[in-house]
Amino acid sequence: QGKFTLLRDTRTDGSFLVHHFLSFYLRAGCKVCFVALLQSFSHYSIVAQKLGVSLAAAKERGQLVFLEGLKSCLDLLFGEEEQPGQPSPLQFVSGSSSELRALFDFVRVSLAPHGSDSWKGPVLLVDDLGVLLSLGASPVAVLDFIHYCRVCVCCQLKGNIVVLVHSNEDSEDEENELVVNSLCHHSNLILWAEGLATGFCKDVHGQIKIIKRLSLQQAGEQDVVQIYQYKIQERNVTFFARGLSAAVL
Repeated sequence: QGKFTLLRDTRTDGSFLVHHFLSFYLRAGCKVCFVALLQSFSHYSIVAQKLGVSLAAAKERGQLVFLEGLKSCLDLLFGEEEQPGQPSPLQFVSGSSSELRALFDFVRVSLAPHGSDSWKGPVLLVDDLGVLLSLGASPVAVLDFIHYCRVCVCCQLKGNIVVLVHSNEDSEDEENELVVNSLCHHSNLILWAEGLATGFCKDVHGQIKIIKRLSLQQAGEQDVVQIYQYKIQERNVTFFARGLSAAVL
């Protein structure tokens, strides 16, 4: 409880981690607010179905609050309000201000406890934070948004936050790298998926670096780093130590 987990990918697609956490928290009985900026609801629903979770059923029973970022942006750009009288969580797209107050209010209201709720704990899931930068939000606004979400979800509600970001050391996108590096300093756990330096391999799809930020909890402690390789299959992901894939053995 109260943890901030950063999902980071470089030269590969780390979306499989988002699907894992979404199905994991729904099966665990947590209240989930999913800010989906990268794909549609139907995409996440199809993948979740393969993992044995129904997103439609979770929405109906009030366990899942889903913000479909693609649809919200289109509605804003073409002048259609989702619900008259209520500001869109992504209203910064059509306004002059780049602050994300409306998006934070959406998260806060979605995860606020109600008397009838019996969920085990609130969870905020964001896929992918860099899209906010592409839509015109400033790096400071994005970092402020995450800071306020951490205060609200992690500190006040004792819930968890999981955020996906894309990164590339050779990238010229300085704003994105600034956000990624700042989030790394504040994360309790970093799951960093990387493509293989040697290129494509059908038996090894990439490697994942698991960084447990012990230094964040106690000064002078060294972070614990574990590295595994993985292969993505139809319904799950296989992890193994480096050099122990089927291609080698």
